[in-house]
Formats: sequence, structure tokens, C-alpha cells
Amino acid sequence: MKRWVGSLRVRLLLGTLVALALALLLAGVVLGGLFRDHVMRQFETTLTQQLDQLTARLAFDASGQPQIDPQTLSDPRWQRPFSGLYWQVDRLSADGQSRSGVLRSRSLWDDSLTLEADPMVDGGTHRHEGLGPRDAPVLMLERTVRTGEAPDARWRLIVAGDLQETTQAIDRFRNVLALSLLMLLGLLALAALAQVVVGLAPLRAMQRALDGVREGREQRLQGHFPSEIQPLINDFNQVLDTNAEVVARARTHAGNLAHALKTPLAVMAQAASTGAVDLPALVTAQVDLSRKHIDAHLSRARVAASVLLPGQRTPVVPVLQGLLRVMERVHAGRALAFELTPVNGALAFAGEEQDLQEMVGNLLDNASLWARTAVRMGVATEAGLLVITVEDDGPGISEGQRSTVLARGARLDESAPGSGLGLAIVADLARLYNGDIALERSPMGGLRVRLSLPLAA
Repeated sequence: MKRWVGSLRVRLLLGTLVALALALLLAGVVLGGLFRDHVMRQFETTLTQQLDQLTARLAFDASGQPQIDPQTLSDPRWQRPFSGLYWQVDRLSADGQSRSGVLRSRSLWDDSLTLEADPMVDGGTHRHEGLGPRDAPVLMLERTVRTGEAPDARWRLIVAGDLQETTQAIDRFRNVLALSLLMLLGLLALAALAQVVVGLAPLRAMQRALDGVREGREQRLQGHFPSEIQPLINDFNQVLDTNAEVVARARTHAGNLAHALKTPLAVMAQAASTGAVDLPALVTAQVDLSRKHIDAHLSRARVAASVLLPGQRTPVVPVLQGLLRVMERVHAGRALAFELTPVNGALAFAGEEQDLQEMVGNLLDNASLWARTAVRMGVATEAGLLVITVEDDGPGISEGQRSTVLARGARLDESAPGSGLGLAIVADLARLYNGDIALERSPMGGLRVRLSLPLAA
């Protein structure tokens, strides 16, 4: 039951069938009512014509009594007993409450037409439904008339028609209509089933493609899909590609770390085997170098595991302001001036906050070490990228040496503090985010670093 209730196919079919059933039921009720109203109006129109004919044939003798020559009436049913068409003439009392039959058609035989007393104006026509001869349902029309010779006398003319054949015709139409609508519902249900089967076929194809990926037969979702599903396929394939790239990067980082640790381990092993006098200092230096390599590779591995994943968004302004406050406290003794140019507060980095802090923090720390009096930072957008610039008024770097300082461990001045990994780490992290880092001469006289990163929507 849960499987059927949770089935998209069953939901679509049930929803379609319920909507079709309600629509056809409403159509049946409306069409049946319209047909009945049309037939009854036609029947009433026919009776009105018969009443007009009866009124035209009404005559009075010398004593003021009504007379109708049956031979002047055109319809032969007036003469056939219980034919279904009847007429009757009544004399009304002055108050209109008392009636007495005067004339009637041969078709009534020994019966008479009985109507409830209701006020009428002369010449007006009233409509009644009741029982006629043999308790058959009839439709009756009545009209009152006066004569010029006896204005005080009022006469009521009645014509009645049997409703049984009309009712049977209406019932037959409704039965045929119901059967037709049921057949139409069946055909529409088959069409809806075919539409659901054909419409959901791409989902079954996508399920088979997913099975191929899960079983290892395919690396990506393969096949032709409708335009409504293709964006989902493209996004899923992008996730698969990103996962594959993350795994490949993790393997590369593990290999690089192992290779980076081989040299310190070999140096320490050689020093231990030869009994070097400065063994403690050498071991300490090599352990420190190994720790830095490990920290750098762990940082890269963490970024490689999360970079380019959807939904990452880090507001830029709070991070930059926090880093500037830290740098002001760290370099408080040098009285450096830290400046952040006006920034659009809505700008955001499409990555993790920790990575942004590490990249910009390294750039600020490097600029602070070489600045004389001021460090300036700015943020802008260019070609859909987030561009962060950090510049100082220090000695700067010549154009020929700029590519050298981006190498891991490279240092132009060995007397300055640091390991030479800062700019290299920033460059590695930026490349992991499909970004870039560029070194330029600053208008302040020192170095300007342009860090380009993906911009969050």
C-alpha cells in the first residue's frame, strides 16, 4: 500500500481520473438538464398552439352558452379516447373559486381535468402539472376569457397533454448520454494511462542510468532525456565529476605529502647513522619543516574535499574586518595604518569562511611584515569574479622575482621571519577554487597582490 500511495504514476492517474469523472458528471447533469428544458419548452409551445386554436374556435349561442365544433379542430387526437391530448371548458363563478365543467373533448371520455383554484387575469395563461385521465401525468395550460354579450360570465379554457412519452424520451436520452460519457471516461482513462507511461518513461531511463553508475559500469549518467530533465542530469553529472576530482586531488595530496616527508626523514636517518654532533638541532629543524609541510598539505586536502560544492557562501566584509582587527593588534607596536576601501556589503565568496580567512590572512601578514607605514585592502568584482587586493608601501618585489616568490618555500630575504610558504599556500588554495593570484606594483610604492576567487550569486 505504501508503494502504491508513494507512486508518482498512481498519483497522476488518480488525479486525472478524479478530475475527468467530475468533469463528465457535471457535463452529464448540465446536458441532461438542457435537453429536458428544451423538450419541455417544445411540448409547452405545442400545447400553447392548441390552446390558441381552441380559443379561436370558441363560439356562443343565443343563450350565451359556449360551443366548439369538434370538426373544426385539426388534431384527430381530440376525438380518440385517452389519446393523450385533451381540452375542457369551465364556467367560473364571480369570485373565480367555483368551477363547473361545460364542454370537454371526446378524448377525456368520462373523466375531467381538475386544477387548483388560483387567481387569473383575463387572457392570461397559467401552467400546471398534475394527473389526468387514468392518473397519467399531464401538463395543463389554462386561460380565462369573457364575451362582449355577457361580460359578467367568465370561462376557463384548458388543454392538457400526456407527459409519459416526453418523460420516456428524456429518460432514454439520459441513459444514452450516461453510457456515452462512461465510454468517453474509459477512453480518456486509457489516454491518461498512455500519457503517464510515456511521460514517466524518461524517469525509468534515468533510473537505469543511475544503476549503471552505482554498479560501476558507467562514470556518468548517459542517455537522451527531455529538456525538463536534462538540467537535473547535467547537475548530477557535475556532482559526479566534482567527486571524482576531489578523490583524485586527495590521492595527489597524499602522494605529495609522502614525497615531501621523505627528505626530512632521510636527513634525520643519515644524521642518526653518522652520529652527527648537532643531531638535536638538526632533528628539531627537520621536524619543524615536516610539521609545516603536513599543515600545508592538510589545509589543501581539506579545501580539495569541499571546494566547488554547491551552497557555499561566505560574506566578505565581516571576514576582512575581523582580519584587519587582528592585524592591528598583532602589529600594534609598529603603528601601521590598516585601511579597507568602501566595499559592497552584499559581496560573498563561493567557498568556506576558513579558506577565505587563510588566504587573505596570509596576504595581510605578508604585507604587514614588509610595509613601512600603511597596508590597504580593497574588494571589487571583475568578469564575474571576486577580486581582493592587498597592497603596502614597502620595498616591493621586482618583476623578475615575482614568479619566484610564489614557489613553495622560496624567500627573497632569509633574514626576514617566515617559512616562505605563505604566498605559495595562497596560490594553491586559489587554484583549487579555480581562482588566481597576481603580483603587481602598488601605487603606494610596494607590492600589490590581486586575489581572484569565485563570486557567490
